[in-house]
Amino acid sequence: MPQADQYRTAQPDAPAKQTGAPRPERPRPTQLGELAARLGVQTPGAAEITGITHDSRAVRPGDLYAALPGARFHGADFAAQAADLGAAAVLTDESGAERAAATGLPVLVTENPRGRMGELATEIYGHPGDDLLQIGITGTSGKTTTAYLVEGGLKAAGRSTGLIGTVEMRIGDERIKSERTTPEATDLQALFAVMRERGADAVAMEVSSHALVLGRVDGCVFDIAVFNNLSPEHMEFHSDMEDYFQAKAQLFTPRRSREAVVNFDDEYGRRLVDEATVPVTTFSAEGHPDADWRAEDVEVGTHGSTFTAVGPAGERVRAQAPLPGPFNVANTLAAVVTLAVAGLDPQTAADGIAAVPGVPGRLERVDAGQPYLAVVDYAHKTDAVESVLRSLRKVTKGKVHIVLGCGGDRDRTKRGPMGAAAARNGRHRRA
Repeated sequence: MPQADQYRTAQPDAPAKQTGAPRPERPRPTQLGELAARLGVQTPGAAEITGITHDSRAVRPGDLYAALPGARFHGADFAAQAADLGAAAVLTDESGAERAAATGLPVLVTENPRGRMGELATEIYGHPGDDLLQIGITGTSGKTTTAYLVEGGLKAAGRSTGLIGTVEMRIGDERIKSERTTPEATDLQALFAVMRERGADAVAMEVSSHALVLGRVDGCVFDIAVFNNLSPEHMEFHSDMEDYFQAKAQLFTPRRSREAVVNFDDEYGRRLVDEATVPVTTFSAEGHPDADWRAEDVEVGTHGSTFTAVGPAGERVRAQAPLPGPFNVANTLAAVVTLAVAGLDPQTAADGIAAVPGVPGRLERVDAGQPYLAVVDYAHKTDAVESVLRSLRKVTKGKVHIVLGCGGDRDRTKRGPMGAAAARNGRHRRA
């Protein structure tokens, strides 16, 4: 499994300006010696640390600058820039130690700074996740939709929420553009701290396989981890499907979560039920009798679906998927079950989920007064293209026109199968 990150730590010609994720306004100083003790290294000097970042351009006074080895550059190459912006100390490995020390700042040297970065960020920001109901959602498809639906159910139950995912990050009503599905550990813990500072008490977030492998969620123990499904994806990063599954499976261990909610309809989900080392609650949109929760009386409509979620104690929750397509029955059921496991009233949660107005880029309707249905969907893998087009076929009497794109800097092996899926399911296609 690749260990090198897919981004470069900083730009060699970048202007020195303040960037990065939001930070708490009232940081609590942490003594550098405390961080050195956590690493088991000698304290290199006295300093008070009030933040941490892996990006030299985002350094603020009092920061610990994490100078990481990258695909093209080493973060230590930009330690002087970090020092100029007010860094109080540097975290790096042996290969970056000499360059970091040349700044005159105290330097913490550890074999794997990326692997310790999340732990240190958690300490620096005062373990902010401990004050939040943390719900982490993983899977090849449905992460974004499920996160938005969980957020809707939380709000209906009176919780103050945060959201972290592919499309955006939200803290209350503030919306922040996302650079990746799951932020780096330094940014993630800062976000948690801001959420706590602003009164949030729950967060729904997407957890990618990259995040699990590269340590972006180090320092997090999710109250509930959700597994939607697994199908071929990110094969430019994972060596094969087993490697991909094992990356996802990391989330369902006591180091990463306390309880799990797992899709019983997915073959990898059924395997995860046996291999997870935390308590598991299962759900089945197909109504499998062996699942803890199952969908019954499913009615798929043009703009959404309705069903009854039947629970292990005989609960009967009337639910509505606010987005079209059978796969959104599974996403909605996942959200209802997750919130029930979290201790919320499932009917209240279901009502809040039904009221979600939509999810950006997920079967998102475009209405410009045209006499036909137009939607935008982020489908970027073969299974997702199939699911979206099959769903639209069911509610379309005429032709289905498709404009299909495929990113050029990721897994190129998806292009042919995605095009074939479009050809099977559409009358008129443009690529």
